Amino acid sequence: MNIQRFFLLFSVFLAGCSKPSERIIVATAANVQYVMKEIKAEFEKEAGKEIDIVVGSSGKLTTQIREGAPFDVFVSADTKYPEEIFKNGGSAEKPKVYAFGSLVLWSKNIPKSDLNIDSLANDKIKKIAVPNPETAPYGEAAIQILKSKNLFDKIEKRLVFGESIAQTAQYITSGNVEAGFNALSIVLSPEMKDKGNYIILDSADYKPIEQAAILLNHSEDSPKKATSEQFYKFLYSKKAKAIFQKYGYK
Repeated sequence: MNIQRFFLLFSVFLAGCSKPSERIIVATAANVQYVMKEIKAEFEKEAGKEIDIVVGSSGKLTTQIREGAPFDVFVSADTKYPEEIFKNGGSAEKPKVYAFGSLVLWSKNIPKSDLNIDSLANDKIKKIAVPNPETAPYGEAAIQILKSKNLFDKIEKRLVFGESIAQTAQYITSGNVEAGFNALSIVLSPEMKDKGNYIILDSADYKPIEQAAILLNHSEDSPKKATSEQFYKFLYSKKAKAIFQKYGYK
């Protein structure tokens, strides 16, 4: 089934579940998924309108938007992909940064006292999980920090790439890898809290993870336009900001 047909069927399904005029779809980067659950609940309570969330890596979500996926708002893990969408005419408004993310080194079994970047060169560590740097900004940051510490060439063959932050988290919490890189927001989530040990990495060793959102195009007579704009505005509200801070975003 091609991507256009999948999203057409998905749209029909949603239309049967709720009024299409009131229900929007928010494409959400995997590192923001737990935050977005809380923001979704607050928005629905305040606005009285329901939203649906589709989670994936920022790169893959961007590809789906290019191919016609019926998303209304895109909450990315970086600024690059939203800016690309804007430049290609996918939005009438420039993307806006909503938060800065933090990168962590995380392990199910390694004690926190032994967990550090240099320890990755230890031969006892056979596999290290990294989100795919081609599609996941946190993976790109992980590669940057490994290169800044002159470790990349030493451990490149031990790197295991996950499709997204979420898949990388599964590798780490299952113990399939000895250690891995992830987002602070993931390890602080109720679902992942206390599953292993982590350290927050020095942000000076990688390019700042600026995370931006963009309001995607709607025709002027689109019944979803007003709700999309309302949610996009809510994303930058004090209530939403407090939720982002709770999950370790700056």
